[in-house]
Amino acid sequence: MDMTLQFHGATQEVTGSCHLLTVKGQQVLLDCGLIQGSKADALRNHDPFPFDATQIHAVVLSHAHIDHSGRLPYLINQGFTGPIYTQKATAQLCDVMLRDAAMLQERDTDRQNKKRAKHDLELLEPLFTEKDVDQVMAQFVMVDYGQRVQVADAVEVCLSDAGHILGSAVVELWLGDKPEQKKLVFSGDLGRAGMPVLDDPTFIEQADLVLMESTYGDRLHRSWEDTLVELKSIFKRTTRESRGNILIPAFSVGRSQELLYLFHLYAKEWDLSRWRICLDSPMAIKATEVYVNNYPLMDDDFKRFTRMSPGNHPLLSSAEFVCSTEESIELNDIHQGLIIIAGSGMCNGGRIRNHFVHNLWRKEADIIICGFQAMGTPGRILVDGAEELTIHGQSIKVAASIHTVGGLSAHADQAELLSWYRHFEHSPAVILVHGELEAQQVLIEALNQDSDNKPKNSAIAQRGDCLDLNALPEFVWLNTASGSNEPSET
Repeated sequence: MDMTLQFHGATQEVTGSCHLLTVKGQQVLLDCGLIQGSKADALRNHDPFPFDATQIHAVVLSHAHIDHSGRLPYLINQGFTGPIYTQKATAQLCDVMLRDAAMLQERDTDRQNKKRAKHDLELLEPLFTEKDVDQVMAQFVMVDYGQRVQVADAVEVCLSDAGHILGSAVVELWLGDKPEQKKLVFSGDLGRAGMPVLDDPTFIEQADLVLMESTYGDRLHRSWEDTLVELKSIFKRTTRESRGNILIPAFSVGRSQELLYLFHLYAKEWDLSRWRICLDSPMAIKATEVYVNNYPLMDDDFKRFTRMSPGNHPLLSSAEFVCSTEESIELNDIHQGLIIIAGSGMCNGGRIRNHFVHNLWRKEADIIICGFQAMGTPGRILVDGAEELTIHGQSIKVAASIHTVGGLSAHADQAELLSWYRHFEHSPAVILVHGELEAQQVLIEALNQDSDNKPKNSAIAQRGDCLDLNALPEFVWLNTASGSNEPSET
C-alpha cells in the first residue's frame, strides 16, 4: 500500500506550511500557507504548486495564520474542489484574514500594473481574488476538537487544541488499514502553557511519526512573570509628558487580542490611564469579534472573567478601535501619549509602516517587538540592530528605542517543545518543520540527547523530500532534495 509524506513548505524556514500525504492513491494536504519574508520570498507564492491541485482529495488546515492558510485560494484557483477540514473558529478567522490578503493582492497588483503599463510590459494577475476566497469558505468542513472524522478512504483525523491562536489544532492522523496502519501527529504551531486567553496545548500520547514545528527550537522565552515586569517598566517609565508614542507591531490574530486582554487586566498597575490606546487594524478588529463570539474556547480564567463582567468585556474595554484610513492618518499628527497596536506583525505591510515613518526617527518613541520576525522582514532588521529602515522607498533613521519582548510569543520555546514531545510514549520518530535551520539543528540535538525519551529516528525536512511511511520508525526516503537517499539528519 502506498503511504508517503512529501514536504513542500516550511522546510528550514518558518512560513509557507505545506505537506502532502498520499495514502492508497488519495492525496491529503496538511496546510497550504503563504511564504512570507523578503520580496523575493513573496514572489515564490506565484510559483506553480509542485503537485496537481486537481488531484488533491482534501485539505486539513491546522490554523488560520496566513503562513498556513494563505495559498488556499490559489489552490482552488488551480483546480482544487475538495473539502477543507478545520476547526470552526479557524474557518471564521480565515474569512477575515483571507479577504484581507485578497484585497492586498489586488491592490498591490494594480499598483504594479500601472508601472508596467508605462513600460509596455505584460500585466500581472493577482495570486487570488475575493471571489476565490468565497469558494474557500464554501469548501470548509467544520470539525470540533476531539471529533474523529474520515477525510479520505484510508485517512482519519482528529483535532485537539494547540493553544497557539483561537481554533489552532494539533492534528492526529490515522493512515491506512490495520494492521499496517500508521499514526502521524502534526503539531501545527504549538502554543505555550499558562498564557492568557487560550487553553494550554494538548498532549498526545501515541504516534509513529511526529511532524513538529521548531520556530524557537534554539532558545528559551523569558518567563511570563518577567515579561509582565518588563512591560510594566516600559509603560511606567514612558510618561505622556516626557516621552513619545509607543508602537507595537502585532499579528492581527492572536497577539492583538492578547495585548488587549493584558491592557485590561493591568490597566491600573501599569498606569495605562495616562495613555490613549489604539488598535489600528481593521483585520485585528474583525478578528477580535471572532474571539468575543467564541469565548467557550478560551481558558477558564478568561471565561470566568467574562461571566463576572458581561458589560466590561476584557477584549473590548481597554482600546479605541481605529477602522478608517482617515482616522489612522489623524494619529500621525500626535507625537506623544499614544500606544498604537497595528499590523503587520513582521512590519512588512499594514498601517504600522505608516506609523514608523512618523515615529521611528524620534528618539523619544518606543517600539515593542513581541512576535517572531522572519528572516528578511523589516521587523527582523530592526531586531538585528539596523540604524536605518527603508519604508515606502525612503530611508528612515532608527532613533526610537527598540524593545524585544520574547515572553509574549505564541510559540512554544525549546523547553516547551521538548516537554510536549516527552508526553509521547515509546519515543516515536520525529521530523522538524516550520523553523530556520539553526534553530532546528539545536532542537534536534536536544531531542537526541534526551536519555529518557530519545526519538527512534529524527530528521530535518528539506523541500521536496518524500518519506515512505510504511517503513516507520525507519526513515526510507523515496527521493530527497539533495538527490540522494540519505535522510536529512544533522
